[in-house]
Amino acid sequence: MRILGIDPGTAVTGIGLIESRGTEIKLIHFESLHLNSKQLLTIRLKLIYDKCINCIKEFKPDQLVVETAFYGKNIQSTLKLGQARGVAIIAGLNSDLNVSEYSPREVKKSVTGNGASTKHQVQYMVKAILGIKEDLTDFDCTDALAVAMCHVYSCQNLFKFPSGNGRSSWTKFVENNPAKNLDRKSK
Repeated sequence: MRILGIDPGTAVTGIGLIESRGTEIKLIHFESLHLNSKQLLTIRLKLIYDKCINCIKEFKPDQLVVETAFYGKNIQSTLKLGQARGVAIIAGLNSDLNVSEYSPREVKKSVTGNGASTKHQVQYMVKAILGIKEDLTDFDCTDALAVAMCHVYSCQNLFKFPSGNGRSSWTKFVENNPAKNLDRKSK
C-alpha cells in the first residue's frame, strides 16, 4: 500500500510518500513545496492542489493522509491552514483516493511513543525508521512522512500501547511495534 502524507501549509507544504508491506515501511519520496507569502492566497492554494495532483499522478498512491486542523492563537492562520488542508483533501478525492486524517497528537504518539513530542523528536524517529541519511532543513517533509506512517500503524493495528506504567510496559510496546525498533548495535 502506498500512502501519500501531506503536511499542508500556506508557506510550506510537506509531501511524503511511503510504501508499506506488512510491518516493513519503505521511503518512496519526500519534498517541501515552498510558497511565496507575497503571492495571493488563492494562487498558493492552486499551487498546493497542483502539486498534490502531480504527486498522485506520478507515484500512484492508494491513500492520501493529512493532519487534522490545529487551532492556534491566530485565527487567520488557522483559517488559511484549513484552506490548505481542503485543497489537499480535494486533490485526493478528485483522484479517487481514500482520504484519512489524524490529529497532531496521534501522529506524534504513533511515531515516537509520546503525543507531546517535539518536532525534533518526530524528525529523528522518522529519519531513523525510514533510513534517511541527509540533513533536512525543515520539519515539513518529516511531518508529512510521520502522518503517512501513522496511517500505516493505525491500519495495521501496529500502534498498541500497553496499559500500565513502567519498564514492563515499554518492553511490551517494543514487542508490539517491531517496525519502530532501531538496531543501535549497527551504528
